Amino acid sequence: MSVVSMEELVLALKNTLGKKGMQESDIKRLAEYTMSFFGYTDSVIDNRLTSEDRDVFYMLEEEGFVTTTEEEVHLKKGKMWRIHYWILKKDQISRLASMPEEVKPEADELAMIYENIDKDVWAREPPGQSL
Repeated sequence: MSVVSMEELVLALKNTLGKKGMQESDIKRLAEYTMSFFGYTDSVIDNRLTSEDRDVFYMLEEEGFVTTTEEEVHLKKGKMWRIHYWILKKDQISRLASMPEEVKPEADELAMIYENIDKDVWAREPPGQSL
């Protein structure tokens, strides 16, 4: 059984939610929050979640980090009991964590052009003249 590390989850969140504008501090808090439910297991029973927790899990499901499953249990009284679980998608998290960060080398090259231009080029008046 593979285990998702905190660093791996943070990287996966950066490669998804970080690209959508989520701040790094929020990503780290979300990773800690998520791991507080799962720890070293790969499933969480839905009954344990509050409605606010569940909202976060639905968002994580949309991003591909978790999925749901259910189990039906027969009770002694003849009733059927459905138990819902949230499952951590470890393979998907590992894949997202190992994605290379998007680097824009041409943007860096363009920035270097402007940094190398002499300050006098940017002046409105030629050097030595003033109004």
